[in-house]
Amino acid sequence: MKFSYAMLPDYSLEECLRAIRLADELGFHAVYAADETWHKDLWLLFAAAAAQTSRIRMGPSVSPVTLREPTLIAQAAATLDELTGGRAEVVLSSGNFGLLAQYKLDWTKTKPLSRVVEAVHVVRTLLDDGAITYDGEFFRYDGLFTFARPVQERLPVKMGAMRGPKSFQAAAEHSDGCHHALSYSREAYEYAAEHLRIGAERAGKDWTTLDFGAWVVVAVGRDSAAAKDAARSMVGIYASSMPAEQLERHGVDAAELKPIVDAIAGGDLAKGIELTSPELTEKLSFAGTPEEVTAKIKEIEPTGVNHLIAAITDASIVRTFTGRELPGVASVEEQLQLIHDEVMPAF
Repeated sequence: MKFSYAMLPDYSLEECLRAIRLADELGFHAVYAADETWHKDLWLLFAAAAAQTSRIRMGPSVSPVTLREPTLIAQAAATLDELTGGRAEVVLSSGNFGLLAQYKLDWTKTKPLSRVVEAVHVVRTLLDDGAITYDGEFFRYDGLFTFARPVQERLPVKMGAMRGPKSFQAAAEHSDGCHHALSYSREAYEYAAEHLRIGAERAGKDWTTLDFGAWVVVAVGRDSAAAKDAARSMVGIYASSMPAEQLERHGVDAAELKPIVDAIAGGDLAKGIELTSPELTEKLSFAGTPEEVTAKIKEIEPTGVNHLIAAITDASIVRTFTGRELPGVASVEEQLQLIHDEVMPAF
């Protein structure tokens, strides 16, 4: 089991860089960040982090091919790969539907999965060959070339997936792996694994060699109640992007979540948090003491998940998103240390 840190780059740049340096020193596999307008730009952040780190891999999880042209993703990834000495990778998706709505883009009309599959081909081709001629449904090029070249022989290109089944199958068939966001139950990962196997077999791959990542909200600390309260502050915000099918795989009825989503969409974050029950938080996060978080990861490990991507929630992120002040919640650096010292050894 690899362990990585998923960062929301909403801290000061110095705080972001300090956390990345610590994750590098502690031996985390990678640091990822969301490629979304809402946050600081991950490509500039990771370019700055490149010279301050020596081992940790870095890149977007995820980068939206609806908003960022795939050849520009390939160009940025190749440049970052040179800066890091071969430590870059990318995870592609259609994008956060809430963000797309703010761009007045109706995701239902974008053919999201077909677009991502085509983008994977574009990024893979430009990274491998340095040039592309292609006449696709969404992307077209005539002799486009770049002198931005990756250092590693094969820079990993993966896909993000949440709903399925076709998204999981496509990730295994067409890319180097799948980062499955916001799932916490054994049932959800068994479902993803079943369809990753189907897609891999279609492409003649061994599915167990793929990166099967669990991108999950994590809040870990000595004070279990404080950690769970931090997670509760964010569960509704994250869960609002979970499709009904994914919620069902957690024993959650989408109708149950609707009042929370409506409150958050209407700007009443306090009400959204108030409506988020401890039971819902338990189902839709990995929060608590190191022992409790370890037990939750152990529950999904048998499904074939080989990569835990911890979207760490601390008091600073909660304050930024909700304005809540939460005493007793471990900082990002404290949580990285706890994961390294008391969670990772169990795997």
